[in-house]
Amino acid sequence: MTSIGRAHGFEDLKVWQAARELVRFVYGATNNQKFQRDLSLRDQLRRAAVSGMANIAEGFERASKREFIRFLYMARGSSGEVRSHLYVARDLGYLTVTEFNHAEGQAVRLSKGIFRFIRHLELSESSME
Repeated sequence: MTSIGRAHGFEDLKVWQAARELVRFVYGATNNQKFQRDLSLRDQLRRAAVSGMANIAEGFERASKREFIRFLYMARGSSGEVRSHLYVARDLGYLTVTEFNHAEGQAVRLSKGIFRFIRHLELSESSME
């Protein structure tokens, strides 16, 4: 079984939980009439959010700290992609200012959390078991 500290599954990781919350919000916010006119942007935004969550899970399951860190960097990249798509959605009026601020804040916190977790893993002497 793979574990890191007290996490016995990727579901225990705070960064995965935060990514899941972002996905939940993105799906809700993009389920409106305005996004129905731009299915491409809606789908890209959703895919980027899901990709971050999935990369955290996949990296954890690789059972290699080096691989996990690599996947965490990809998840962090997906968080940046989400933020970029959010700006487009806001500029086109698909999201309210409140929705944008909420989602953008979630994505920024996720990115920072992933970065702190990467640093922790890089400095940690332990390996994944």
